[in-house]
Amino acid sequence: MSASELTCAAAAGLLGWTWFGYPLAIWLLSRLRSEEQVTSVHTLPTVSAVLATRDDVGLIAARVADFLKADYPEKSLEVVVGVDGATAASLSAIRAACDLPRVTIVAADAGGGKVAGLNAAVRAATGDVLVFSDVQQRFAPDAIRRLVTRLVSDARLAVVGGALQLPGDLPGAAGRSPVEWYWAMERQLRAAEARLHSSVGVSGSIYVTRRADWQPMPSQLILDDVWLPMRLVMGGGRVGYDLAAKAWDARSTTSTAEKVRKVRTLTGNFQLMAWLPGVLLPIRNPIWVQFVSHKLLRLMTPWLLMMLLVGTSGVMLNRIGTVAMVQLLGAAGLAAVLVLLWPTTRGKAVRAVEWGWSLQAALVEATVNGVRGRWDVWR
Repeated sequence: MSASELTCAAAAGLLGWTWFGYPLAIWLLSRLRSEEQVTSVHTLPTVSAVLATRDDVGLIAARVADFLKADYPEKSLEVVVGVDGATAASLSAIRAACDLPRVTIVAADAGGGKVAGLNAAVRAATGDVLVFSDVQQRFAPDAIRRLVTRLVSDARLAVVGGALQLPGDLPGAAGRSPVEWYWAMERQLRAAEARLHSSVGVSGSIYVTRRADWQPMPSQLILDDVWLPMRLVMGGGRVGYDLAAKAWDARSTTSTAEKVRKVRTLTGNFQLMAWLPGVLLPIRNPIWVQFVSHKLLRLMTPWLLMMLLVGTSGVMLNRIGTVAMVQLLGAAGLAAVLVLLWPTTRGKAVRAVEWGWSLQAALVEATVNGVRGRWDVWR
């Protein structure tokens, strides 16, 4: 086998495993395990809903109000908000807008970023269970009860994540964007991973953990929703997932906005491996195969695509010759022009290219951030 054929086969194999083989294998393996029953809990624990934010007063007040609408015993639920970049005036305004007995507003720790707000808020929290979310989501009324019940009914569980729903998931929606299709697949994958052992991370928009399992997070940490679960998994815990516990995000996402978010979260994966290197060691990480397949190999996608392109070009040159290769590329170029000129296909083609390019560009930028150790990506 030639070098080009080896390169092509290796790249195609890794890409196929990452995006198709691994999700299918995990789903099939999870079907072999019986569904773990969630036992009813007669006395629900006290809960602190924790929010770290630097948004404006109106958004914070609306999110706090949504927390308090939860189908959960009123006396057992409080809300604690850690405000990043707060001034005395902004704190006063937020406290006035959220002036309720079960709501506490505190300033985030020095250093800034999401974890600065989380660390300050958790210190002020009094609940036995911590519920985390972001300011833009809204919980289904039973979401907190579902997550807490699952957590406390199984002592092996250290974290339980819920299902983030996007606008394309709403009944009657016109269709899903590429990122909404991605999240539809991601929800099923995380549920299958949790059924086997543990989900590789959770969504920061909806997850719970016991207060006793919390430790203050390092300053400038990007992904609290992967750091905390992986730390607890390496300590012997498990990460559960509940598809029926839903958080709804009403924001529509453009390819440009998604690129900004992806650069941040993908950079966070590099940071995780640098700051919590045990995740890369099979002897330390009980879900090492899942972590490598779900997180690490995805980070390699643009480089594997380049390898596939180079390898395929080499194979074709060897087999059909330079002249035929030029003719083939010309035909492909003509087909692309026709697609762009035809009104019914132009919009879909441009949209697909925009999304594909932005997501691969985000991976490349995140890789550069990871190599440079540049973690200040909150913007």
